[in-house]
Amino acid sequence: MDAEQHDVGVSRVAAAIAEPARTRMLCALMDGHARTSTELASIAEVSASTASAHLAKLRELALVRLHVQGRHRYYSLADPRVAQALEALMVIGQSASPPFTSRTPDRLQFARTCYDHMAGALAVRLHDRLLEAGWLVGVEGDGYQLSEPGEALFNGLGIDVPALTLQRRRFACPCLDWSMRRPHLGGALGKALLQVAIKRKWVIQDLDSRALRLTAEGQRGMAARFGIITETQTKPAAAIASRLASPVDLR
Repeated sequence: MDAEQHDVGVSRVAAAIAEPARTRMLCALMDGHARTSTELASIAEVSASTASAHLAKLRELALVRLHVQGRHRYYSLADPRVAQALEALMVIGQSASPPFTSRTPDRLQFARTCYDHMAGALAVRLHDRLLEAGWLVGVEGDGYQLSEPGEALFNGLGIDVPALTLQRRRFACPCLDWSMRRPHLGGALGKALLQVAIKRKWVIQDLDSRALRLTAEGQRGMAARFGIITETQTKPAAAIASRLASPVDLR
């Protein structure tokens, strides 16, 4: 793709996302769930025919994917890169005036899904801890690889690390967190880690939002596996974020 084609492509995608109703639809799909056009029309507060037109445009630009099951038609984000781009745009869209105060609701700021991986204060602290401990190592090209102890850690969680490296998506990469304005872990490794957290009931995913609820078992698991001491989610979001951003107490 030459420079002119690249510019046109960026402009078309930017124009599509700039429409508020389409933005609401895309953000609603960031929890990784597929939704019908009727559900998305309700979320975007538009008519069914308008929603269909918006979804057709988003499909044309490869931002959403259509899934057909019998008479039912569902839409989801096309791939994790769309969610990553939206998360980054949310950061840019918020006021940059210091000091930064997130307007994200408490539950979403603490832990939520970012398409197929974890975001929020908890995910940012986990990302930082993986780097601090040397389990995750930066590589050229804005990505990560696991050290030998890191691979052993993830294998111990039941994650088939070699299989993840064979996937067509990036293995592990930073994804800028909308509410924290710092990276959380994306890529195939981030997806696998969220799946483990859900399977082990460390977190419970809301059915109607992106929020993740950390369980008592999750608090124990985070402490035992990663050395992360967490607060309960009943604390104010700012206090939670501050506690998770502080150095880890391993005593």
